[in-house]
Amino acid sequence: MEDRIRLSYFYGKEADQFSFYKIPKLLFTEEYFKKISVEAKVLYGLMLDRMSLSMKNGWLDDESRAYIIYTVDAIMEDLGCAKATCIKIMKELDTENGIGLIEKKRRGLGKPDIIYVKNFSTITDAKTEEKT
Repeated sequence: MEDRIRLSYFYGKEADQFSFYKIPKLLFTEEYFKKISVEAKVLYGLMLDRMSLSMKNGWLDDESRAYIIYTVDAIMEDLGCAKATCIKIMKELDTENGIGLIEKKRRGLGKPDIIYVKNFSTITDAKTEEKT
């Protein structure tokens, strides 16, 4: 019995059949982001992907800031993790407890939190300004 499965090759246009999540390279190369886990970086990539859906739906607050709604249950499903792990990963990204890549706003009444996905590229802009 063989432990490996035999997989086929991609032929022609088949190689273009999948859609992909984008995770900014900066999250892996910039020293500032080295302290967060790979899981947190993947979750941030998933959140960035959801931003395009928010823009299509016109999900903007009173200050024209785009936000997403991403429940703990949906994150658990997408990452294949337990609730405690999900909450830990979210805390790594959060403004209050973590690195500040996201900011959560509670809505109450059993509604899911609004999540503002912060623009990570402003980190490098701030560093450039410091050097000059």
